[in-house]
Amino acid sequence: MSTTIDKLEPAGKAEVILYMPYYPKDKHAILPYALTLYSKGYLEGRRHIEGGEGIPFVATWFVSKLPAELTRCRLQFEGQAELSYEITISNSEFVNFLMDAITLFKEGGAADFPQAFYRKLLRFDVAEV
Repeated sequence: MSTTIDKLEPAGKAEVILYMPYYPKDKHAILPYALTLYSKGYLEGRRHIEGGEGIPFVATWFVSKLPAELTRCRLQFEGQAELSYEITISNSEFVNFLMDAITLFKEGGAADFPQAFYRKLLRFDVAEV
């Protein structure tokens, strides 16, 4: 549930140290909480829609301990199978998106991924050939 973001306990030091080299220093304080969220394997939230209430989603992913390993994340909107999307990215990149989701939650009170995550999920970030 999205309300679990404000109740996250920090991850252990050994796990945090493993991921620290992947992020700038200004993200190190939030990293332990993002790793705990990552270890849960899911996030429920609402995709912000300008002028609207937002679209509920459930994100689930495969949990692995190593930053360079790949994880597959599945995002399903409004509980409808036809509104499901999948992405495979490195754990370190995905945890970075989770750090952004925590920041967005603290700023706006709703769990959501950053715009960059949705561009990648919907493959809008792929360069045109």
